[in-house]
Amino acid sequence: MSYTTSKSTAMPSWLWQLLGRDAIAQGQTMNLLGTDYVLDGGVLRESRIASTSQAQTSGIFGFKWHQRDTYESATSLTRMREWLIERYGDIERASFWSAYPESPIVLDAGCGAAMSAVELFGDVLARARYIGVDISAAVDVATARFSERGLSAAFMQADITKLPFAPASVDVIFSEGVLHHTDSPREALLALASLLRPGGRFMFYVYRRKGPIREFTDDYVRAQLQAMTPEQAWEAVKPISKLGEALGRLHVELDIPADIELLGISAGRVDVQRFFYWHVLKAFFGEELSFDEMHHINYDWFAPANAHRQSPSEVRAWCEQAGLEIEREKIQDSGITIIARKRWE
Repeated sequence: MSYTTSKSTAMPSWLWQLLGRDAIAQGQTMNLLGTDYVLDGGVLRESRIASTSQAQTSGIFGFKWHQRDTYESATSLTRMREWLIERYGDIERASFWSAYPESPIVLDAGCGAAMSAVELFGDVLARARYIGVDISAAVDVATARFSERGLSAAFMQADITKLPFAPASVDVIFSEGVLHHTDSPREALLALASLLRPGGRFMFYVYRRKGPIREFTDDYVRAQLQAMTPEQAWEAVKPISKLGEALGRLHVELDIPADIELLGISAGRVDVQRFFYWHVLKAFFGEELSFDEMHHINYDWFAPANAHRQSPSEVRAWCEQAGLEIEREKIQDSGITIIARKRWE
């Protein structure tokens, strides 16, 4: 599978300074901490992927983020921006920026197409030294989207668990919905946290564990997709997206008479599509979105081989082990959002 790479070949000089190395030219290779990287299309790319599951994840997300018409409508981007601000707060105007340099180093660990970073950080990106890293060719989409907005940035295609930066060299790490797609979310968080300066912020979101039926059916579907190409998986998930849309357009409510503790189901009135979504199978529906936009969300959930789910207590334990003090915690049925500050030694 191949994708169009960025036409830009320039890398900002500050990235080479951060790496402690002289700049290399397009097509040249350098070794950083035992790993070979090649400069290709303005992106510093790791020569190989660490594991089979991560290689599969790379293919899935490279394909998904190149489907730009499934997430770039004004409606879709507005929805994403509002959801991000609901969970993280107004990061663009956060008071903590005053504690960092005028041009803080912001590491977007698992940037994808940089949609979340652009929507959440806003004007901060115009002055930040932004490094977008993704294991997939989605970095080429991110590079293009930054260029279209006149923003300067550095991009790398690499494994976020072994980045070639010095300890305590980064001001802010953002990892929106990414840690759970690594081989070990805990190890990924620990590796990234080591790059933070004391007082630096780590902002991330991970999936939360669901009820037993939903956990079983989601894993069952995910397992069926692993032998497929990204394009085949995209088509295979479409009937689930169509079911979610059909259920959503019913606009019918259930009245659950009593809590079903064995299945994690609470009593009360609930839309039938939302009941199915939370307790049976992820079949997303958004009234304001097109079918392709809804399908993008379902595919994002089912297709990756790695899609770990966590409990709040597990995430808190990881932060403690990483020397991170949680400043903001948003726990929802879908996942767990954290802003944490690196402790001063």
